[in-house]
Amino acid sequence: MRVRGIRVQGHDEMAMKLLFWELEQHLKSSSGASVVAIDNKIEQAMDLVKSHLMYAVREEVEVLKEQIKELIERNSQLEQENTLLKTLASPEQMAQFQAQVQTGSPPAPTQSAAMPGPPGSAASQPATLSSGPLA
Repeated sequence: MRVRGIRVQGHDEMAMKLLFWELEQHLKSSSGASVVAIDNKIEQAMDLVKSHLMYAVREEVEVLKEQIKELIERNSQLEQENTLLKTLASPEQMAQFQAQVQTGSPPAPTQSAAMPGPPGSAASQPATLSSGPLA
């Protein structure tokens, strides 16, 4: 989770400066009667800070929702590609893949991957699947 600084701009920035200036003035000339006024100014300042924090949190939530949506779409695309690749793979390729998964060894180059087949065969066709986003 990222932590952002509070961005105060324009009218809100002036209001914050004014509130803190007034608070400083009250603290300098503090008396029993001004304690209530100081409490009110502190409460106003805290409310302003709270509203800015809530805005920043809402903004971050929207960014995270968009990222989740993109990840769900990407996951769905990869699942579809995986299903297609499984249907196109021969039983020998699937057995070899399962053995590699169980042993954790890297895939070994196959003869069809090292040498393309005759023109028009599946081995000589360009790949049409991509792991990137579709245009």
